Amino acid sequence: MRIRIKNVSSNSLPAYETVYSAGMDVRAYIKEPVVLKPLMRCLVPTGLFIELPVGFEAQIRPRSGLAHKFGVTVLNSPGTIDADYRGEVKVILINLSGDDYIINNGDRICQMVIKECMQTEWEVTDELNDTSRGSGGFGHTGND
Repeated sequence: MRIRIKNVSSNSLPAYETVYSAGMDVRAYIKEPVVLKPLMRCLVPTGLFIELPVGFEAQIRPRSGLAHKFGVTVLNSPGTIDADYRGEVKVILINLSGDDYIINNGDRICQMVIKECMQTEWEVTDELNDTSRGSGGFGHTGND
């Protein structure tokens, strides 16, 4: 699939780091380092603008290494970039650790996954078909 992209940063385009990667690493585009203090969140620009085809979204997801090693993750995970959005891709990062985390220009801050999606039309009804699960919700199976 080919997607039109405008890159106003000096960073490389989002890229798959391995042959079978689902997500492309996306880099921060900032003029000076940002200190992300514990429990602080910030909106990090990427310098990227994309033109998704109708019926697709770009999901912004955490990088597992950042989350595991430093406690830094994407706050609204996954973030959604809609097909009709033409503004700059920005990422909401949060520091869930007890230590400051420094974001530098060019740092890989998240992953972008392109997913097909469809819009829904609701069919209003008074009854739903039953299943063996029924209305069992959170923890109903007793398995952790």
